Amino acid sequence: MHCTFALRTFPIEVALSLCFLLSKGNLLLLELYITTMSGNNHITMAASGVVCSKCRHRLSVPTTNSTEFKCPTCNMMNPVQSHEQCRNRDRSIKKLIVKVKEKISGNDLASSENPHSLNKKPSPLDISGSSSKTRPAGKRALLIGVIYKSKHKLKGTINDVKGMREFLILDCGFKEENILVLTDKEIEPELIPTKKNILKSLEWLVKDCQAGDSLVFYFSGHGVSQPDFDGDERDGFSETICPVDFMTEGMIFDNDINSAIVWPLKNGVTLHAIVDACHSGTVLDLEHVYNRQENKWEDNSPPSGNARKHSDGGLAISLSACLDNQVAADTTAFTAKTMNGAMTYLLINILKKYRGLTYGDLLDLMHEELEKVNESRCFSEKIYKKIRKKMLLQKPQISASKPFDVYKEHLVL
Repeated sequence: MHCTFALRTFPIEVALSLCFLLSKGNLLLLELYITTMSGNNHITMAASGVVCSKCRHRLSVPTTNSTEFKCPTCNMMNPVQSHEQCRNRDRSIKKLIVKVKEKISGNDLASSENPHSLNKKPSPLDISGSSSKTRPAGKRALLIGVIYKSKHKLKGTINDVKGMREFLILDCGFKEENILVLTDKEIEPELIPTKKNILKSLEWLVKDCQAGDSLVFYFSGHGVSQPDFDGDERDGFSETICPVDFMTEGMIFDNDINSAIVWPLKNGVTLHAIVDACHSGTVLDLEHVYNRQENKWEDNSPPSGNARKHSDGGLAISLSACLDNQVAADTTAFTAKTMNGAMTYLLINILKKYRGLTYGDLLDLMHEELEKVNESRCFSEKIYKKIRKKMLLQKPQISASKPFDVYKEHLVL
């Protein structure tokens, strides 16, 4: 693995420490080092090399809000790093650590049978049949990105999955071995996002869940709204997600998703579903839908009263790309080059930029960013049809198994 370029971006003290630990192959000390650097601002500043850029004399961090300070040895003016710069550096180091750990442990993705694999070996499915009746409470995630073929093809879903996986690992503390990824690019048959594999993976996600668990279900792909013939939908339509083989095996309905990952949630378990697909507003069939315009929760429980939609005491929260009657964009609007799902791109970048956001703040910011894109495109286009084609006509939505104050509760994955 070539680490030279990456190490150049860090101060000499950090680079030397990393080189020593890497040469010894000591993953335990490596973890301890990065945890210490990331968990304490004072230590982070010291480890980041607060030294004079000219004479390398170690400097004391000023307690004032000044943007620079003078070296007492050579009188060189040195800039003061902001907390945001420190966080960015910590994140860069974490990213390097992830790659190095893969290399040392023999799980380097580049050397595996499938260089495009996003799963750490062995995959979570290989060890899900463990005979142990209990497992440590923690974080577990299922990420699904479906590319499809021919006229149904989506170019941004693989980028969405990669971005979400990196975000969960580097920013949310998820371990690689606890993240299961299903994409069309996987070689192992059980990791292809077929209907059978998706349903099996949903079971894996909530299996043996217990108080303290934080679970994430992410889907990027096609979604469809279909007439409801069971009488348990208030608007008369069921929402579905499309596996890669939906043309032959059929779609996965909201009822199926609800029974698979909402019913089993025990008290103290939190599930976040992030669905970047068309017609995804109530794709988890949760009983409460947040109305952003009126700032209140609306009842989405089954009108018949016979269908079960609630959990076993746990909390399920769904962040959807759009309303049930809207489509979600696979677009280059935000990068001008890379295709991404609009909702996924905005969610990840907003959560990285603004730490500790509430659900309401996140929803407002996503709506504002979409409006900005639409305004800029309307200004540049003169023909109405072109404007409609270019505009991102989607409104991200939140639904939940239990109502809560969206402007007081902070989103923590």
